[in-house]
Amino acid sequence: MQPTESPLPAVVPLGDNPVLLWGMTAHERLRRIAAARKLPFADVAPDSNDTSDTVILSNLAFVFDPAWMAWLQPRPGTVLTRRGEIVLAHVAAGDRAACERAILDGTPIPPHLEQVAAERDEGIFNEALRKRERPFAEALVPAAVPTIERASYVGAYKGVTDLLTKYLWPEWAFALTKLAARVGISPNGITAIGSVLCIVATIAFWYGWFWTGLLTGLVFMVLDTVDGKLARCTITSSKLGNAWDHGVDLVHPPIWWWAWAAGCAPYGRPLSDETFWAVMAAMLFGYVVQRLIEGAFIVRFGMHIHVWERFDSRFRLVTARRNPNMVILFAALLVMRPDWGIVAVAVWTMLSLVVHGVRLVQAIWRARAGERLTSWLA
Repeated sequence: MQPTESPLPAVVPLGDNPVLLWGMTAHERLRRIAAARKLPFADVAPDSNDTSDTVILSNLAFVFDPAWMAWLQPRPGTVLTRRGEIVLAHVAAGDRAACERAILDGTPIPPHLEQVAAERDEGIFNEALRKRERPFAEALVPAAVPTIERASYVGAYKGVTDLLTKYLWPEWAFALTKLAARVGISPNGITAIGSVLCIVATIAFWYGWFWTGLLTGLVFMVLDTVDGKLARCTITSSKLGNAWDHGVDLVHPPIWWWAWAAGCAPYGRPLSDETFWAVMAAMLFGYVVQRLIEGAFIVRFGMHIHVWERFDSRFRLVTARRNPNMVILFAALLVMRPDWGIVAVAVWTMLSLVVHGVRLVQAIWRARAGERLTSWLA
C-alpha cells in the first residue's frame, strides 16, 4: 500500500508489560516515540467507546524500532505483525474494536487490512538515509532484553562511519550506553562530560603532552558516540542536545590540529614557521571545503556523498575526519615524531579533498547525462 496523506493518528497502548528496556517500560517508551513524532498519545482503556479518530494501536507485549512508527504513520489500513501477532496497527474507527480484540484476545485480524510481517527479508526503505534497513520488532520478555537492547543499539548507528567508530569501540560504547541508561545519565550529561574532556585534550596537545591528550581524546571520542546512541535508544533526542553535540563535533577538530602543531615545540620537535602555517592553511581549507562539498552533494542529490556508491562508503572509513586523523597522529607518536604526524594529516586532508571534489564532479556529470543517482545501500 502506498503512503497517503492522513490526519495525525493518536497512538494507543494496549495491554501491560512491566519488563524494562533501557530502563523504560514499554508504555513509557511508546509515549516517547509518539512524542518524538508529535503524535497524540491516547492513553485510554481498551474498551473506550471513542471511535472518532484514526489510531495507531500498539501491543505492549512487543517493542519495535521507532522507524516502524515513521513507516506506518502514512499508511492507514496497515498492520505490522511479528510471527502472526499484531505489533502495530494503523486503523480507522471502524476497524479499531476488531484490532483491539485481535491484540488482547487473539481473535483473527480483519482480512481487508494489509498485513506486513516485520521479519520479511526486504525490510523497509529509510527515506532520510536513502537506504534499506530491517528494523527490529520483538516480543518484550525478560530473556529477550539483552538481544533487543543490542538490536536497538545497532539500529542507532545510522549511515556510514569511520573505521574507529565501526570497528574499535562499538562494544565499549554499548556498555557505556547501557550503564548511562541504568543510572539515569541523560545524553546531554554525556555530552557535557565529553565537552570537558575535549577541552582537556586540547590543552594537553598545546603543551606537548600528547599521550595524555590522546588518552583523554579517546575517551571523549567514545563518549561522542555514546551520547547520540543513548539519545536514540532512550528516545530522548532534543534540539539542544543535537545542536550542542554537532556544534562541538564541527568546531573542535581544527582547534585540535592547531594545538597539536603548537605542541610540537614544547615536545622538542618544533615545526618551522613556514611548515606550521602551510599545515594550518591546508588543514583548515581542506576541512571547510570538504564540509561544503558534502553539503552541496546533499542539496543537489538528496543523499550524503558517502552513501552514493560502495567506494564512497569504504572511503568514509579512512577519509580525513577526526578519527582517522587521530590514527595517523598516534602512529607518528609511536616513533616520537608528532611533527611528522601533523604534516601527514595535512597531506591526507588535501588528498581526501581531491577525492571528494572528483566524486562531486563525477556525480554532476552523470546526472546531467540523464542518470538518476541512488544510494548503493537502497
